Amino acid sequence: MEVANRYITIKTHIDGEPKESDFELRTLALDISVDPGSNDIIVKNLYVSIDPYQLNRMKSFSSSQKAIGFAAAITPGETIDAYGVAKVVASGNPEFEKDDLVVGLITWGEYSVLKEGSMFRKLDPLGFPLSYQVGILGFSGLTAYGGFFEVCKPKKGEKVFVSAASGSVGNLVGQYAKLFGCYVVGCAGTNEKVALLKEKLGFDDAFNYKEESDLKSTLKKYFPNGIDIYFDNVGAEMLEAAVSNMNTFGRVAVCGVISEYTDAGKRAAPDMLDVIYKRIKIQGFLAADQMKVYSDFLSTTTDHLRTGKLHAIEDISHGLESVPSAFIGLFCGHNTGKKIVEIADE
Repeated sequence: MEVANRYITIKTHIDGEPKESDFELRTLALDISVDPGSNDIIVKNLYVSIDPYQLNRMKSFSSSQKAIGFAAAITPGETIDAYGVAKVVASGNPEFEKDDLVVGLITWGEYSVLKEGSMFRKLDPLGFPLSYQVGILGFSGLTAYGGFFEVCKPKKGEKVFVSAASGSVGNLVGQYAKLFGCYVVGCAGTNEKVALLKEKLGFDDAFNYKEESDLKSTLKKYFPNGIDIYFDNVGAEMLEAAVSNMNTFGRVAVCGVISEYTDAGKRAAPDMLDVIYKRIKIQGFLAADQMKVYSDFLSTTTDHLRTGKLHAIEDISHGLESVPSAFIGLFCGHNTGKKIVEIADE
């Protein structure tokens, strides 16, 4: 049986801020039966993750493109792979049957063909909504958990600053830090997001960075005794301000630099004398580095979800056509929590 498989692709490489006109919806005929002897699995996509790092894959060049397979360059016109949840419609793999749920690398499209050796596994929802597998129980959650506990090595009572704190990773870092016993301040780009951090997610304090003209002085106000841990999702001036307020032996986990993705001229320039004399550790990391703590992350996070100690903040758009606007919105601060697109009803 053949279907018309619609998918989102880029028309050309994107070297600045993404626009709707950079994307197009294409259709390709897809046979949703599997040839005898094939191990292919054909799935109907249900939920896909919308992530800022994809923009670096869409550029004509980014140093990240050769660092790891997940970050490989995207060719205009081709399908775009992304983490998501799907349902099996046909399978040549004896371990998967029709209607099984899978989670892994699918596409920004209605259907995906999963080849043997690609990243996917059978999904047990564990009693949670399927969308959780794309966010809080997926790579966003693992990034937050591994980045905070493995990279930052927190101690109870330490003072933690989180930028982009209402985003998919930042909101979870703040929640994990509070549950661990740290003092946590976050920043976000609207007063509504600031209220969410303080009133629902339990941050000790938060501020709207767009209302601050001097970030170094702002952080000095919120951390009069200095910052022990900075979880960086932003880069640029925010990293500079955080480093200037770090305590001796402070740790900076560099998870993302979203402010620099769309502006090639914007780069962080922290005071390296501070880094040296305060013995500050600045470490970049990827979710893939944290697989060693995956079982701890999953058990801890599901326990906290079941007891209501941890909140899943999701921002879900509907329909394949909404993928470009959902993606563009990441760079305009439109999302609150994990940005997801529901491609099809589960």
